[in-house]
Amino acid sequence: MSTIKSPTEAAPKIKRRVLNRDKLEADITAMAVRVFAECGYEGTSIATVAEKAGLSKQNLMYYFPTKQALYQRVLDEVLDEWLERMEHLAAEDQEPAEVLRTYIQAKLKFSREQPWASRVYAMEVISGAQLYGAQIQRRVIPLLRKDIEVFEKWIAAGKVAPINATHLLFAIWAMTQSYADFSAQMALVLNHKQLTKKDFDDGEQAIVNMVLAAISVPQHAGADAP
Repeated sequence: MSTIKSPTEAAPKIKRRVLNRDKLEADITAMAVRVFAECGYEGTSIATVAEKAGLSKQNLMYYFPTKQALYQRVLDEVLDEWLERMEHLAAEDQEPAEVLRTYIQAKLKFSREQPWASRVYAMEVISGAQLYGAQIQRRVIPLLRKDIEVFEKWIAAGKVAPINATHLLFAIWAMTQSYADFSAQMALVLNHKQLTKKDFDDGEQAIVNMVLAAISVPQHAGADAP
């Protein structure tokens, strides 16, 4: 005669199943990021991702029933990490120079550690963001407005020079993401097989210097200055 397990006995098994599913989904999306980045959305098939992940197509489709569902999950995870950095940018209680320096460091670290994620996001945007545009508008624009409000407070307080914060952020995005999206070209120019940590460190210093120069408040000479 079978016995019904108590909730406390069943809980560990349920937890293990959840953890196993989470790990498998993470493994699938990690492989899908690279395939989507290399082949684009149209050039990617569920069968290809499944094969590279070591699964059958049917097994993968149990977790992600369609290619669009898998693509959506991949871009959701990329955007989650990207927006986490934008949230730190809106720290009005800190000094602007340190906030921007930390933001640039975080964006370049993402480009160095997760180049495929950066590229798949870039490809979606370059193609017109037809599959993910609504999510970008819904999630990016509110945080962008919040960051701009912080810049406006800094400007009003005389902490930074008057500047178009939106276009400054566009420039930071372009400069930092290029170290992932165009790393092959950069490596060729530098005569490296691939970009090194020193290349990223040098790029960081150059970008930080440019950004801090753009926001610096001019120091006016005194009345008795020559």
